[in-house]
Amino acid sequence: MGWFDKAFSGTKREPTDAHGQPINQRYRGQAVQGRQIDELIGLVKGVLADGVVCQQEVEFLLRWLEANRNATSEWPASVLYPRLVAAMADGHLDEEEEAEIMALLLQTVGGTSVPDQDNGDAASNSTSLPLSAPPPIIQVPDHTFCFTGKFASGTRAWCESVVLERGGAAQSNITKKLNFLVIGEIGSRDWLHSTHGLKIKKAVGYRDSGVPLHIISEQYWHQELLG
Repeated sequence: MGWFDKAFSGTKREPTDAHGQPINQRYRGQAVQGRQIDELIGLVKGVLADGVVCQQEVEFLLRWLEANRNATSEWPASVLYPRLVAAMADGHLDEEEEAEIMALLLQTVGGTSVPDQDNGDAASNSTSLPLSAPPPIIQVPDHTFCFTGKFASGTRAWCESVVLERGGAAQSNITKKLNFLVIGEIGSRDWLHSTHGLKIKKAVGYRDSGVPLHIISEQYWHQELLG
């Protein structure tokens, strides 16, 4: 037994088979699902690259989603798939549907406008945060906050103390009882593929299902509580 095996012996690791693959099928499924969503985001960015959406591109995305049905239960595929199916139900994509699909794809990757390749806006548009719109009124007493990401205001502990001092509560995980998810400004452009991206995606999923959970930026949180 080498030093690596000794160092990790006795720890709780995912059981693997003779090929080193996880035995737990649920664990495998979640990993595959995550890769599929990343691939879908990349495909959507490719479709948006030229600033237009044509029927052939919509059909391509729909075929991909049909071939990767496991991904359709996860955001953003869960929103994108039924809308594409409805748009192509008659086998033809008209101008109104093109505009609707363009807006939907932009929302899928967090953008608000067609990427401008001349000035390099593509990266910033495609990674903007899925913040609640319009911004909610922030009520602190008897409300629960979760802070994720890196904060310009101070440490995460300091941010939590601001809430606690005002009668609120802080928690580290995303649950249906959470009222506000506050996302740190530092590095927020890369949220989708960051370590805190999973928390944001989970919060978006709850919010879209009707849970009264608000996603707000550090800047808005700081402005409303501290002026």
